Amino acid sequence: MSQSPTDWPAHLDAVIAAPQHHRLVMENERTRVLETIIRPGETTAVHTHCWPAVTHFLSWSDFIRRDGEGKVMLDSVAAGVRIDAGQAAWTTELGPHTLENVGLDVLHVITVEFKPGP
Repeated sequence: MSQSPTDWPAHLDAVIAAPQHHRLVMENERTRVLETIIRPGETTAVHTHCWPAVTHFLSWSDFIRRDGEGKVMLDSVAAGVRIDAGQAAWTTELGPHTLENVGLDVLHVITVEFKPGP
């Protein structure tokens, strides 16, 4: 059984666990905006995203997302996933994972996370 976002350790939050790839742009009680930049050949540290979000792609690169144990969750090449720059995608909460940029370009995204209401 998978853990819920409230069970994930606070130290695995993307901004805390992988600050070299995630930058906090803005935060209030309802939203949080992150900028993520992952260069070719780089892999993030294990981290989480506790809230559903809209991710706006400024640039795309192929990637492999692995869970906290190293098991492949998504290989964008094998899955045929590609999102053009300027497009956006909805994502759910993401438990402990890494993301490896296996493409030739910078993966650069702005993510707006939606926190639960009061």
